Amino acid sequence: MQIWPGSSYPLGATFDGNGTNFAVFSEGAERVELCLFGDRGKETRVDLVDVDAFVHHGYVPSVQPGMRYGYRIHGEFDPAKGKRFNPSKLLLDPYAKAVDGQIEWGQPVFGYTFGDPDSRNDEDSARHQMLGVVVNPFFDWAGDRLPKTPYSESLIYEAHVRGLTMRHPAIPDEIRGSYSAIAHPAIIEHLHKLGVTAIELMPVHQFVDDSILQEKGLSNYWGYNTIAFFAPQNTYASTGQRGQQVQEFKGMVKALHAAGIEVILDVVYNHTAEGNHLGPTLSMRGIDNEAYYRLEDKDKRYYTDYTGTGNSLNAGNPHTLQLIMDSLRYWVLEMHVDGFRFDLASTLAREFYEVDKLSTFFELVQQDPVVSQVKLIAEPWDVGPGGYQVGNFPPQWTEWNGKYRDTVRDFWRGEPATLGEYASRLTGSADLYEHSGRRPVASINFVTAHDGFTLRDLVSYNDKHNEANGEDNRDGADDNRSWNGGVEGPTDDPEVLRLRARQQRNFIATLMLSQGVPMLSHGDELGRTQNGNNNGYAQDNETTWVDWEAADQPLIEFTAAMARLRRLHPTFRRRRFFDGRPVRREEGAPIPDIVWGRPDGTQMQPEDWDSGFGRAVAVFLNGDGIRERDRRGQPISDSHFFILFNAGDEAVDFVIPAVEFSPEWDVLIDTAGERADGAPIEPGAIVRVEARSLMVLREHELAEVEPDHSVAASLAVAPSPATDDMPGAAPKAEIEH
Repeated sequence: MQIWPGSSYPLGATFDGNGTNFAVFSEGAERVELCLFGDRGKETRVDLVDVDAFVHHGYVPSVQPGMRYGYRIHGEFDPAKGKRFNPSKLLLDPYAKAVDGQIEWGQPVFGYTFGDPDSRNDEDSARHQMLGVVVNPFFDWAGDRLPKTPYSESLIYEAHVRGLTMRHPAIPDEIRGSYSAIAHPAIIEHLHKLGVTAIELMPVHQFVDDSILQEKGLSNYWGYNTIAFFAPQNTYASTGQRGQQVQEFKGMVKALHAAGIEVILDVVYNHTAEGNHLGPTLSMRGIDNEAYYRLEDKDKRYYTDYTGTGNSLNAGNPHTLQLIMDSLRYWVLEMHVDGFRFDLASTLAREFYEVDKLSTFFELVQQDPVVSQVKLIAEPWDVGPGGYQVGNFPPQWTEWNGKYRDTVRDFWRGEPATLGEYASRLTGSADLYEHSGRRPVASINFVTAHDGFTLRDLVSYNDKHNEANGEDNRDGADDNRSWNGGVEGPTDDPEVLRLRARQQRNFIATLMLSQGVPMLSHGDELGRTQNGNNNGYAQDNETTWVDWEAADQPLIEFTAAMARLRRLHPTFRRRRFFDGRPVRREEGAPIPDIVWGRPDGTQMQPEDWDSGFGRAVAVFLNGDGIRERDRRGQPISDSHFFILFNAGDEAVDFVIPAVEFSPEWDVLIDTAGERADGAPIEPGAIVRVEARSLMVLREHELAEVEPDHSVAASLAVAPSPATDDMPGAAPKAEIEH
């Protein structure tokens, strides 16, 4: 086969309209063979004889899109030195933009003979290996406009491609579980109803299905087992695996953009699917083990593991950093995605040993003209020493706020001594982010995510029930901060069902009323359950798929109404932290932008936060004290709001504050569904807030005649028989128009 020298850049397989350039980095390689596979599987090998700066390259004029390929790398095999070259193992290009097939597990894909980890196995792996695919890079992006929604106006919806779409009755069977299904009008309509501005897709980089899970009849459903950082997962494509997955993914992005919805990818650059020294040889291990992975200094047979998966990518190596940055730019420039959520991001900051927010990776991101301009969200922890880094990422980044999740859960389940921290989390976590010059939007607020209980399970189970995972219920977190309301799991007790429904509304309302960026986990708005399984990573079945036909419609309406309330009122999405001064206000002094109150109508004083004071608190939000300007430079003002929280076991009577705050108040939200008469409340009146509920009051607008905007007006406390054990069942809630 004819081959020309080609170019060392870009890495990967690049089709130019006539032929394809191949380039692969390997510093330790003595010889590199490009292996091309025909439709019937026949392998043709071509030596890449040209090398520049350890990049082996060549141009093959006859290779067109759809051609499958891999590499065989010749070099030293000495695991004790970290060298694991073995040309009998066909290797997937780390820069492959599409992948065909799946791993067929067995001895051939392992570089050692089972039972002897230091041995060398020379069985050929080609027939058992997934293959890279040359792709056609051309796509009609005409008319595509990135939504570029500001963080302050964002509502993120974490979703799984299969989990969200596999059981939706409006989606045709042949595209369920695919990128096309995510772009289906039924899904887009639902996202619009909720006010979602960005869908955050769980891993869609090509990943590997673990053999140990397959043996149990399970699979790597979540996908945190990446093998190719440029390729969209081929099993999520309904149209084919010879490059069609790339076109289908782009089509999904274009459709979501047309609907005004951003696409954020959950990316896993901290480790790969090759695991530890007992793992398979699929790609980077055989291409340049020492460059791509962190190896133990004392014995390079072994891998440093900060991720709990067996290995950690070597983010201190310039070629590995290039791989990560090239991948990020590719997904922005070629696939038009709008941002990234970085799994176990602390690992990327470990340039040497300690987590360092000034590491090279963060410096590269900050100066990159492409990557620096999209949404960057860190999961700010890993399993290594000092890995919990909430609040410590650079100013450019936002973070999953694990402290928000834990504190809000504790408050609503009635844990003592959380009042002060709850107030901090509700107002944007200034204690975590203000010191680094960041704003409230640095906090990605969430109560639930893919990892852990669903919202319905959070209020239905005290303990995890992961027996179906095949690990004797040992897997998954034990510290769930959940409360079942008195009965573990399903129940017919109407009192327990009412409580669970109210608790779900409390969590959703708190999330939407908090400063920062709210994130919903898919299905929480409709009462999705995993039957107590808090670690559904291996359950690609009805355990984890959203059951649309059993949806709790009133909870959907409530969630949509809360999202609309947030969207309409900048009071709940401020771009600056509250000032709160003066803390002790003299009579006649200006009203602070925020005032915390006791149930007796007096203001909370500094000493009250440390006095063990109850589980009930009120907060006044000054709509005139936003201290921000709109895009035209005009000052932003809003209505005053008064929020009453009661996480206790008994109802609490709140005294409504003085007339200087507002002459009258309207009840917009009562998660207990008791206050539905719509009559304005006079200052000095006593308002009863039921146990474990909250109320939102807005200053009464005398000059404007409006329809009833009250969510409370349509919330019944009795569960609907039609939804059986579905917490949150109630008549349809009205949404503001």
